[in-house]
Amino acid sequence: MKALLASSGTMNGSIQDALVDLLGKPIAESNALFIPTAIYSFPAGGNYAWNALHSPLCELGWKSLGLLELSVLPSIEADAWVPMVQDADALLVWGGDPLFLANWMRRSGLADLMPTLRPVYVGVSAGAIAAASTFVETFLDPPRESDGAVQTEDIVFSTPDGDVDRILVTGQGLGLTDFAVIPHYENPNHLDASAANAPLWAARIPLPTYAIDDQSAVQVVDGVASVVSEGQWKLFQP
Repeated sequence: MKALLASSGTMNGSIQDALVDLLGKPIAESNALFIPTAIYSFPAGGNYAWNALHSPLCELGWKSLGLLELSVLPSIEADAWVPMVQDADALLVWGGDPLFLANWMRRSGLADLMPTLRPVYVGVSAGAIAAASTFVETFLDPPRESDGAVQTEDIVFSTPDGDVDRILVTGQGLGLTDFAVIPHYENPNHLDASAANAPLWAARIPLPTYAIDDQSAVQVVDGVASVVSEGQWKLFQP
């Protein structure tokens, strides 16, 4: 299995080179499928999905770019979508809510197919988080039970304006990697992933955990992980 787990859709030169290496051919000769499902659980998620289609990741110059909406798949015949997934060179799995994403990965049947597929799994934010067998995400409000939360606990993260209560939610991921990812490390818009707070988050994850900023990604080839970065990252051991 080959994967590239990124913090954001920003594709700097190092991350783009890693993607080409994983594909084994130029992007212009590669077919990709874009999965926006994780973003739809957010308010105005449809707007975010549209914007994501115009992200640097989607505008790299793919030979073809298709849309794969996981929530639709259980209602159509497998013959209508499985061959398309099998023929793709890359699955671009966008960000949003990793619980919602992992849930639909399983309900759609795509999770069961993943071990047999050849496409490179390119996970962004929630798409990167959900790749682990077990992951933890932070929420301001409790998630819906139907989204597959395994365990929840309250934790206080420090912010410049004082403490902010967040709920840490443990979920069951896809099991594509034997490590976890905390995206948006040191991003001022994601204070729960700050240098001070990321260790608190990582301490709840029973796996080695990479905290990666928006200029970094983790490349995986046959179970071997390596970091590609033009920014900053940190590895936390369980």
